[in-house]
Amino acid sequence: MASFARSPVTAVLGPTNTGKTHLAVERMCGHSSGMMGFPLRLLAREVYERVVAIKGANQVALITGEEKIVPPGARYFLCTAESMPVSGDYAFVALDEAQLGADPERGHIFTDRLLRARGREETMILGSASISRVVKALVPDIEIIGRPRFSTLSYAGAKKLSRLPKRSAIVAFSAEEVYAVAEMLRRFRGGAAVVMGALSPRTRNAQVQMFLNGEVDYLVATDAIGMGLNLDVAHVAFASLRKYDGRRTRRLTVSEMAQIAGRAGRHHKDGSFGSLGGEDGDAAFTPQEIEAIEAHRFPPVEQLFWRSGTPRTDRLDHLLFDLEQKPERPELRAAPEAVDLAVLRRMADDPLVIERTKGNRQVERLWAACGLPDFQKLGAEHHGRIVGRIWRFLSEGTGHIPRDWFAQNLARLDSVQGDIDTLSGRIAGARTWSYIAHRADWLAHPAEMAERTRALEEKLSDALHAALTQRFVDRRTTVLLRDIGQNASNLPVTVEQDGAVCVDGETIGRLDGFRFSVDPATRHQDRKMLLAAAERRLGKVLRVKADELVAAADADFALLDEAGQAPGIAWGETPVAALLTGAGLLAPEIRLDRALLSLGQDVQKQVITRLAAWFEAQKQKHLLPLVKMAESAADPAVPPVVRAVFAQLADAGGLIARTDLDSALGHLDKEQRHLLRKAGIDIGVLDIYHPGLLKPGAARWRSALLAARIAKPCLPLPQPGLTLIPAGEKPAQMGARIAGFRGFGEQMLRIDMAERMARTAHEAIAKGEAFTPTSPQIVSLGLLEPAFLQLMRLAGFRPVEAAAEGGPNWAFKGRQKARPDRPQQARGPKRDAPSPRAAAPSAAAPATSNAFAGLAELLGRNG
Repeated sequence: MASFARSPVTAVLGPTNTGKTHLAVERMCGHSSGMMGFPLRLLAREVYERVVAIKGANQVALITGEEKIVPPGARYFLCTAESMPVSGDYAFVALDEAQLGADPERGHIFTDRLLRARGREETMILGSASISRVVKALVPDIEIIGRPRFSTLSYAGAKKLSRLPKRSAIVAFSAEEVYAVAEMLRRFRGGAAVVMGALSPRTRNAQVQMFLNGEVDYLVATDAIGMGLNLDVAHVAFASLRKYDGRRTRRLTVSEMAQIAGRAGRHHKDGSFGSLGGEDGDAAFTPQEIEAIEAHRFPPVEQLFWRSGTPRTDRLDHLLFDLEQKPERPELRAAPEAVDLAVLRRMADDPLVIERTKGNRQVERLWAACGLPDFQKLGAEHHGRIVGRIWRFLSEGTGHIPRDWFAQNLARLDSVQGDIDTLSGRIAGARTWSYIAHRADWLAHPAEMAERTRALEEKLSDALHAALTQRFVDRRTTVLLRDIGQNASNLPVTVEQDGAVCVDGETIGRLDGFRFSVDPATRHQDRKMLLAAAERRLGKVLRVKADELVAAADADFALLDEAGQAPGIAWGETPVAALLTGAGLLAPEIRLDRALLSLGQDVQKQVITRLAAWFEAQKQKHLLPLVKMAESAADPAVPPVVRAVFAQLADAGGLIARTDLDSALGHLDKEQRHLLRKAGIDIGVLDIYHPGLLKPGAARWRSALLAARIAKPCLPLPQPGLTLIPAGEKPAQMGARIAGFRGFGEQMLRIDMAERMARTAHEAIAKGEAFTPTSPQIVSLGLLEPAFLQLMRLAGFRPVEAAAEGGPNWAFKGRQKARPDRPQQARGPKRDAPSPRAAAPSAAAPATSNAFAGLAELLGRNG
């Protein structure tokens, strides 16, 4: 930026609510051109809109890392400090919140602007009175003007949340704390607006507008409101006086406390500040802090952080050397290593970087790439990988980032599903690509991509505003604290190895998989407070578990088909989904367990997708014959009459009684029956089935899917490997039938064994041999005589009189009652019978004791 030695430099210093920014805007608008630098994109946007109202949109520009509105004839520029142009001729230049030069993370930026940014006619430095000494030392000819606060700021003591006055702002120092306080206000005060530095201007403005319009009386914010955001706040309450500054958790300095507390009271309206909770502990102000804040007396800032703002870019080693230089003046101290320098140092060791960074242009391009802000807070290592990928594009070919690659990364963020944190994360990602899109020399079509990123950020911002409003204003909440002033989010929550959840050392319940259950022994007055704290903290644990589930191998999942329970899916020992009635037997609805519904919608969708993939694999593994039946039923190449058989068989789960399909089978010719046999289907005397579906795994899945279709619990199934079982109670019989068993009196025989016995009987009788309950096959099987008789009858055989003496005292001949003294042998059914229920023709067999005569024709035709 041009330096004008003779232009006056004025420092307007003082506490908040002194009208410093308003004064600077008025002075700038009185010049022919001007530029102002601000610490926040939100504040730059706020002042931009104010100047637009004075000068018109065609004369005013907004320049931030992620947003650029620069009309061709723009004369007034509102920027973030990082985005202030380093060259240009402006009549007026101002830097706001200059005391941020003492901030370890961004201080060197503000110090550089303080030292180098000069207007042609006037320069103004705005900030806290605490920097007056160091500013005077660095800029000797500066004129320092003190600005008194327009109104009185007084300490109002500690208050419980339920007793906070309306138009209060509650300040917290993490997103979790903000959410916790906002939920409590929703419960007790009807809702709250939420303002955080990470919000986009669109979301922030929508939230603030609710507060300004009186839709809510409370605002919950991070310390971002201390940076000049103008809100009509009467009281500021601190939820905590400790914050994590990027390196450690520490107590706020008095200056930081005053910067935030000073948001209370606007213009000549007095304001107050205080804390939530009691008058003791870390959340309470000390008398010395209260006195200093009320009197606006703070320890002077002795040093500002500095880093060279004009490093040499002719060689990479020169760039690094200059950026690591120590300041020569005692009022300055070397800035801690920022993310951009950490990334540059990391990349400087890459042979490819060393090879390509030859000359000013390539070194400048590398340094510009390293300046990509870490909006997502990924850390230097992970962020460095993103920067490295971008730089490789910038250093080869046309020097542009490929359009398709850029668009693909945007597309990954283009979803409005998910919770508040998920949407906030996507907005942070969108800010990264928005920053890139506003680097005109990084893309072949920067204007198009800038518009796409703007549209995406607005879309996500609207979704985030809706999510914030639904959660903290419209949605009913179950959070209730024992002591309203006590912040439950500060209580330590731990999950033990056995799943026990402890809050502040007290066990309040268990986490079984994704399901949290409250310990019944928890004191009633503590129950809801501790539950609220646990739920807030367990959100991260559950998200990690969900990620593990999505990445789990197929072997980690299992079918839930315990008798008496609804069918479902388990991950390890954790039930994660139920199987419900769906589009068809093989397409049940997979509905997540209620415990997973607390996850974001995008995470739920990932889990369902993973479970559906596992289910498809299980179908291919255990139910492939059934899948092929369903496919054949819909295959136009299969004859309609055969499709009808496939359809009925598939709908029944691949196993159906022969009598239920007699009508359909009657329409099949020999070739069409061959199509069924070619598909592996056995057309038996009693049942029609595919042998592969009698396996234990297939039986379990068929049982579960049939139960899901009728919304009934699973039935008990026989133990794997059994072929003969007692009939048991009705539920056991029903389960056995699904598994492929048929009942014969007090016993049930697996249907493939029943068909085998029918064929064995036919073969024995065809040879003229007796087939009785004492036949070796029947004895080894364990089939009792009554069951044997019923099996033979159902298979189409009938008993005949036996000539041998000494036979048992029962015998049958047709439908006549047998006489005790006349043993009989079996005869086949009459020749004109169409099915096993009506006897089919047979040849008389030789007289044998209790022999059953069957007909080869019956079995031959049906088998």
